[in-house]
Amino acid sequence: MRIFKVKRTVIKMKKFCITFTLFLIIILSVIAVGANSESGAHTEYLRIHIRADSNETEAQSVKYRVKDAVVAYLTPFIAECDTKIKAESMLNERLSEIEKVADKVLLEQGFEYKSHAKINTEKFPTRSYGDFTLEQGFYDALIIELGSGKGDNWWCVVYPPLCFTGKGANYVYKSKILEIIKRFSEK
Repeated sequence: MRIFKVKRTVIKMKKFCITFTLFLIIILSVIAVGANSESGAHTEYLRIHIRADSNETEAQSVKYRVKDAVVAYLTPFIAECDTKIKAESMLNERLSEIEKVADKVLLEQGFEYKSHAKINTEKFPTRSYGDFTLEQGFYDALIIELGSGKGDNWWCVVYPPLCFTGKGANYVYKSKILEIIKRFSEK
């Protein structure tokens, strides 16, 4: 009789261990999924950041001139991209041309330093502009560093192509871009 009690206790312990292990796996899976959604990669967006050499007035001013030239150069190519993968591929193929566009502006404005363009995944803070918010997290981005790249940056979203114009909170969306944003927000 005593042997049967020991066997039942052993069986109960095995069941308990199996149940506890399964429960632990489920809890850890839920935590992992939650962590990914909070601080995980935002795979639907491709950002662009142009980082000035410094925060001096001249370095900040040339950053905006480089921005204008790079956006003008990229606009026809981005317009042909209907997925983030295509946009990222297009940018990778044109990194040296992007640097040439930026370097030309730098040279014309009398700066001796050069630019460096790369695609990288980086952590960014939350940014809100009117009804549009990009949550804090990791984003793929075209990074263009001017000189040391230690100054403040200008940014927008390459895909979907969301570049803002204007000052303060008065942003104007291009009509094609607004359609893409509406499509994304409906998902």
